[in-house]
Amino acid sequence: MNYRKLGNSGLFVSEICFGVMSFTGSRGWTHIAKTNQKEADELTGVAIDNGVNFFDTADVYSNGVSEIMLGKALGKKRKDVVIATKFGFRMENGPNGDGLSRKRIIEACNASLKKLGTDYIDLYQIHSNDFITPMEESISTLNLLVKQGKVRYIGFSNYYAWQIMKMQAIADKNNCEKFVSNQAYYSLLGRDLEYEQIDVCVDQGIGIIIWGPLHGGFLSGKYRDEKRWPKNSRIKKVGDLRPFEREKGKKIFAVADQIARDRKVSIAQVSLNYLLRKKGVTAVIIGATNKKQLLENINTSNWQLNNDEMKLLNSVSEPQKIYPQWYFEIYRKTQLEKGQHQ
Repeated sequence: MNYRKLGNSGLFVSEICFGVMSFTGSRGWTHIAKTNQKEADELTGVAIDNGVNFFDTADVYSNGVSEIMLGKALGKKRKDVVIATKFGFRMENGPNGDGLSRKRIIEACNASLKKLGTDYIDLYQIHSNDFITPMEESISTLNLLVKQGKVRYIGFSNYYAWQIMKMQAIADKNNCEKFVSNQAYYSLLGRDLEYEQIDVCVDQGIGIIIWGPLHGGFLSGKYRDEKRWPKNSRIKKVGDLRPFEREKGKKIFAVADQIARDRKVSIAQVSLNYLLRKKGVTAVIIGATNKKQLLENINTSNWQLNNDEMKLLNSVSEPQKIYPQWYFEIYRKTQLEKGQHQ
């Protein structure tokens, strides 16, 4: 297993992060495969035995059950791992049961600590901006939690690039803890993150943690034949859950499939490996409901795509240029290239 520094911090995490949304017991979401406590214990143990020290969950996953099951599964090994959890979505009824207010953040943190069975959270992440609470209020509250020792590092998820810069500026101005991570969607089928967020994160020392690297399972290979669609799948047809250009997706899949055959690995491994070679990426979050699937994804860390394979995948999945990207590539191409290689 390879380990990478998380953003501009001294914390090292495995480049494969085990996301435990599937830890749901009998109360799982209807679109998520259920994993009971015995299975969660086994999968967690297998992950740790194979070098994974990074686990991601959220208070909203199965209304807290995922956090409870992860805490139990880790047990005495808790001190050996990095726990990341998220907050920000509605967990209680009433006008203050949602969002990023000081009241809500403090209550959410205390609840997660209790459910995880720990006295500190390694990485506490805003799940999504609420577009209501002043950023100063949320940031000062997170800073307080760090000072109290309840939280070690802070991160965010699903933000616009301009919001990222604004939050870092507010933290800097008020001498508060800065964010060290951005949990964001990124895959061969959706490279939108490259438009602005990656460059912002690299500039600000923010490590990128990828969610949805297999685009909801499409890049696992199980959806390649529309006539033999997996039974009881949460995805009913192409484009469900996360959209992508269908014809372009077929070309991307064909290239990834050929590389997988040549390398004698899975398409999922090719897709994950591709992201681990992209600028600014610290870790990719994998999900698994069985040992075979988990080990296959973890083994992504044991090999690397070569430059020719990366060029092929980059070319076939290239996102459309948007303004001002196309402007600079036309009028400032030389300076742009120099800046990217400094």
